[in-house]
Parts: sequence; C-alpha cells; structure tokens
Amino acid sequence: MNESAILARLAALPHGRAGFKQLVRELGVKGDARRELSATLERLVRKGALIELRGEQYVLPGRTQEFATGRLNMHRDGYGFVIADVPPPGVRGDVFIPPNSAGRAMHGDRVLARITRVAHDQRAEGEVVRVLDRAHPTVVGEFKVGRRENYVVPHESRIQHWILIPDGMEIPGRGANPDRIGVGARDIQRVEDLDGLIVNVEVLDYPEKGGEHAVGRVMEVLGHPDDFGVDVEITIRKHHLRHRFPAEVLEQAQSVPLTLGQKDLAGRRDFRGMDVVTIDGETARDFDDAVWVERAPSGHFMLHVHIADVSHYVQPGSPIDEEALQRGTSTYFPDRAVPMLPLELSTEICSLKPGVDRLCMSALLEFDRQGDVVRQEFCRGVMRSIERMTYTNVHLILEGDKGLRERYAGLAARFELMKELALILNRRRMKRGSIDFDLPEPLIVFDEQGVMTGIERTPRNIAHRIIEEFMLAANEAVSGHLESHLEESIFRVHETPDPQRVLEFEEVAARFGYSLGIPAMPVKRYPVVTRTADGRKLRRDIVRADDSFRVNSKMYQKLVEKLEGRPEERILNYLMLRSLKQARYSTESVGHFALAAKTYTHFTSPIRRYPDLVVHRLLGGLLDGAPAVIEDLRGVAELCSETERKSAEAERELLEWKKVKYMIERVGEEFNGLIISTAKFGFFVELDDLFVEGMVPIDFLPGERWNYQENTRKIVAERSRKELKIGDRVKVRLDRVDGAEKKLYFSLVVPEAPRKRKK
Repeated sequence: MNESAILARLAALPHGRAGFKQLVRELGVKGDARRELSATLERLVRKGALIELRGEQYVLPGRTQEFATGRLNMHRDGYGFVIADVPPPGVRGDVFIPPNSAGRAMHGDRVLARITRVAHDQRAEGEVVRVLDRAHPTVVGEFKVGRRENYVVPHESRIQHWILIPDGMEIPGRGANPDRIGVGARDIQRVEDLDGLIVNVEVLDYPEKGGEHAVGRVMEVLGHPDDFGVDVEITIRKHHLRHRFPAEVLEQAQSVPLTLGQKDLAGRRDFRGMDVVTIDGETARDFDDAVWVERAPSGHFMLHVHIADVSHYVQPGSPIDEEALQRGTSTYFPDRAVPMLPLELSTEICSLKPGVDRLCMSALLEFDRQGDVVRQEFCRGVMRSIERMTYTNVHLILEGDKGLRERYAGLAARFELMKELALILNRRRMKRGSIDFDLPEPLIVFDEQGVMTGIERTPRNIAHRIIEEFMLAANEAVSGHLESHLEESIFRVHETPDPQRVLEFEEVAARFGYSLGIPAMPVKRYPVVTRTADGRKLRRDIVRADDSFRVNSKMYQKLVEKLEGRPEERILNYLMLRSLKQARYSTESVGHFALAAKTYTHFTSPIRRYPDLVVHRLLGGLLDGAPAVIEDLRGVAELCSETERKSAEAERELLEWKKVKYMIERVGEEFNGLIISTAKFGFFVELDDLFVEGMVPIDFLPGERWNYQENTRKIVAERSRKELKIGDRVKVRLDRVDGAEKKLYFSLVVPEAPRKRKK
C-alpha cells in the first residue's frame, strides 16, 4: 500500500483524521488489501508520520492538540523540550518536558509526546509516550571502574543515563578489530586499565524509566581525554559522523582510473585552451570550482564557472553513492576533515588540480553592464586549470603587489576583470535586498607540532568576494533552469523569518535606536498570572507577533548598511542573523530570503555536498534529453538537511572545545569584551580579539545586589541603579573553565575609584 497516497488522502479530509473503516472506503480497499493497509498504517505510526488515537483513529501530526512528534532536546538539569515537526494547533513553540517525563527517551531521540497542559500564552507541557527513532545507537564517554559494576559516563551531559558495562564486554580488543583501539590504548589487558579512558559504547538496552541506566558494550578505546586528537575522535562519534569508508567503497574508489581516456571526453566541450584558474584557501586540498572571465565586444561580461563533474564517476546506487548520501556532506575540523567521498576522488581525479585534464559541468553566463543575465548555457566539458591561485595572492595582485603582478603577468588583467564583474553582481544583489552580514569567523592557529597557539579572525578580501559572487550567480542560474524544465528538483530554500523572532529583534534594536523600518507590526496579547515569592499575584501581558505579518529582506539589508562601522554593528548583525530561519534543502522552490532570490540551489560543490551531486545528475539528464529519475527526492532533501545540521553542529562544538582548552592557561587574565546577551542568571560576553564567549553570573557581580529586568533585558543594580545591557563594553577576568561543559566563567572588573589626596 502506497504510504504517500494514504497521507495525501488524510490531508484532504476534515481535521486530517479518519478511522480505519473510513480509510478502507476512501481508498477503495478490498480483500487482502485491508491487511496491507493495516500494516502500512502501523508502519506510518511507528515512524511518526501518523498518530493513532483511541478507537483506531489516525491523524496527521499538527492536526491534533493531543500529541506532538519531534526531536527531544534535553537539558543537563533533567528537563527538556520536544521540537515539534509540525506544531500542534493552538500551541506555540516547543513542548516543555518536565523532569522524569521523558520515559525511555534520551537526548536527540525522535519521540511522540502527549500534551498535558497548554497555558494562556499557548506554551505547552507534555510527556514522552513513545520513542520513534533512536538518535544514539552508540555513546562516547569516560570508562569508570566501580566497586560492583563498571559503567561509562556519556561525554554528552544531556544524556543523563550512565551506560552499565556487563562483565566480558569491557575490552574490545578481545575478538574485535585492533584498528578500533585508540593510540596509547593497544596494550590494555585488564579492565582496570580502562579506568578514565574515553571509549565508544554500543547501546544494547535502553533504560525503562528516567532514573535507570542503559546497558552496553565497549566497541572502541579512543585514549586518554587529554591525548592529542582525542577531542576530534570524541566529536566524530558523539555526532555519529560516518568516518570510515566501507571496504566495498574503498575498493570501488581505488579502481577508478586517475587519467582520462577518449571515452571520457566523448560529447564534451573542450575548455583546455583557456586560462581557467581555481581560487581557494592556502590549505585547501580539493578543488571543485574554476573560473574564467572575458569581456565581449558588446561590453558584456562572459563568465565561465566550471565545476568538477563528480556525477561522471559516482553512479546512482553504487557503493560510493550510497555512502555519500548517508554522509550528506564533508565535515571540516581545524586540523582534519571527514570527507564525503574517498580521497581517490575528492583530492585526485575529481579535483580540478592545476596542469591536468579534468571533467567538468559548466555554467556559461553572459551578463550586461548592470549584472543581469542576458544569455546562459550549460554543458559537460573538459578543462585544465593553468594555476592553483589562493585568495591571498589574488588579493595582493589586485592591490598592486609588484612581485606577484610580474609572476602572474598573464592573469593580472583577467583578475581585474573578475573584480569588476564581482562588484557589479554584488551591487545588483544588494539592490534587490540580499542581506550581506559581515560577521567575523574564528580561525584556530596551530604550531608545527599541531598545538593550538591562538585564535584569529578568518581573513576575508576581494578574492573571496569574487568567488562568492560567481558561485551565487551559477547556483541561481542552474536553479532557474531546472525549475523551468523539470517537474521536480532539489532547491536550497530560506523561508521568511518567524514574526515572533522579528518582534523580539525589534525590541532589542529599539534600545540602540534602530529598527527594521516596520511601520506597524500587528501583535496579540496574552494575559498571564504568576505569583511573587511572598505570594502576591502578578498579572502581565505576553506580547506575541501576529502570524500573518511578513517582513522583507530589504528591511534587513538597509539596517545592515546603516550599522556599518558603528560600535553596535557586531551585536545587532549577530542578533539579526539569529532572527532568521535556518536554510534547508527542499523539492519546493519557495525562494531564498537572505539572498532575495526567487529560486536557488547548490550546484558548485559536488565534492563535498550531496545535493550538488543530485543537481548535476538532474542537469545532466536535461543535457542528454532524458531527464534523470531520482527516487524519493523529497527524502533525499530531508536527509541532506539533517546531515548538514549534524555536520555544522559538530564543527561548531569542536571549535568551542578548542577555544575552551586554549583558555585554561589564561585563568586570572583580564580581557575587554562586548555583552552579547543577558538573562536572569547573568550575561554573556564575547572577548574582543579571541572570538571567545563566556558567562558572568549575576550572583557574582560586585558591590551590591543586581536584578534582571525582563521587559528591558537589562541587569540593574538595586541601590546605585547602574545598568548592564546588550552592547555594553566591559572588562572581565577569567575565573573558571568548566572543561566538561565547555564553558568559561568570568567576573566583572570594576575600575578602582581614584584615591582622595590628603590635605
């Protein structure tokens, strides 16, 4: 029985629900097909696509206020929230799960929650009644030898269940692959030797109740917590990144020829006589895009964007393709990468290395002097990069560096032309409302031994802008072409911001004297009654934005321009970014809000992103006159969105971990910083030069008692009425580093009052 047909039929019914007998009639099911329908309904319920109510009633998630399905996000203090796939009617935000209400679920699991209470402000509370999908088949943590039993304390503090390790399941070297034993842990013979080591555990049995422990067996020993590189290994396993290629994938990759034959070149356009170049960072190892620009006799700009033709080597359904789909993306850590494709492809035959022939998929675009596309063509090609350029060198050439201009004399004029076109394309994007946040990104600096020595701002110059604009133009052109020629494709979408997030940003911006320029934002007020510590009733209204309100990207872009160079630029740009939704992959082209693009996709990085490989296949099918058929394209888009989020979270977490470890040696030092957020328990400060943030607890603020004012988001001293607010510059002292929680705790440094001179 087709699952999609059942879901579509239910969606068309009033309230999105029906009983089994009604579905039999609606779908015209007879005989043995009834049993098949029943089995399909059970399958849909198990994975959360349907919710089963009393009396064999089935309802779509989001069409009943009784239940919610979604991801469980636990807090280390025992409570959590269910981030609903589709919010139940009449419920706003996530569903709060009180302590001891998560049942057998663990942090990250996809669950079904029963709504037990909905407050006046539409905030819901509930309890987990079923685990739909487990997030952690394995758990990484520290092995502890106990008096009666051995156990593993999860590295993820939000997983509050210790993993009990039964006798005989502690040492993976006994009968396990010795390659799974970490460096420095190969000589383990006794269970006692494991005490304090980091291990990866397969969960065999999950806890029955919140207070019970799970049961597992040790699969890998990674080493001591402070061993070099163990932090990366922990992060990889904590986020369940696929970091080992199966044997059949490696075997297939190693069988790919490293040179091109005549058969490979058949039907391709030859670009090898053109001075095409790649422009990347100094440490890049895989090169998946190359560019060329020329001015036409008409004054128009001719731009060629050549992208590595990964689709030629990775065939649908092959072992390499199946593994790439599950990985979804490459993950980049400060000192290594977890690639989507084996190195034989990613850094060799697919990589557009200089001086060698490589296959490519090309977007050939002609722009007028205003930056509008007047002609476009897409084709398969073969190219040969004449130079492996870096952002730094291209920037220096454009800045007039004499030595580099002499060295690259044949390319200098072309780089000048690239800069001219990039600036035109950028102005055109800004004019239509594309948002261009200039937020600094941290760069971890290592010495020759791989020891972290500092944190710097990632350099960004005109060469970065050139490649960025050219890739955006190619992605947008390919997206429009696919949308106009195919019934279904995969797009990169970024939806309009949630009105409530916009309202919250407006409230903060107003305190700095700024606004998005919204004339009159419609709101709704919800009365809420609470009690003070002495028992008095306190009535206040919670203001919520009306869901019908819509903001446009030009409002954001105008404010970004207005903030440029101002002291509050950093903090307001950061808060604006947080008010936006997260971009994702979808089969529906709903546009890209931040880019102010009607249609957008990812085409330019097939070595490191699976959606780009799918787009190449779709485009290739059009070029061949036989549109490619990709099974469950919607599922592919959803999986790629999920793997992208997981990869980004792993990258961010390790970066924060590296920062914390670097700061351990700096306890007691003083720093200048910026208050980036406030809360009832204190404020968060970002250090000026290190791109590191930490918390200043309100209880440790000096001199007098301080209170948090929720309506103004200020921290105010009771007696002196001094204020601490978002955007204030402060001096702080690093007091404590919590390595387990990866958090820094600071105290406020108050300037000493000048001493009075004695008369």
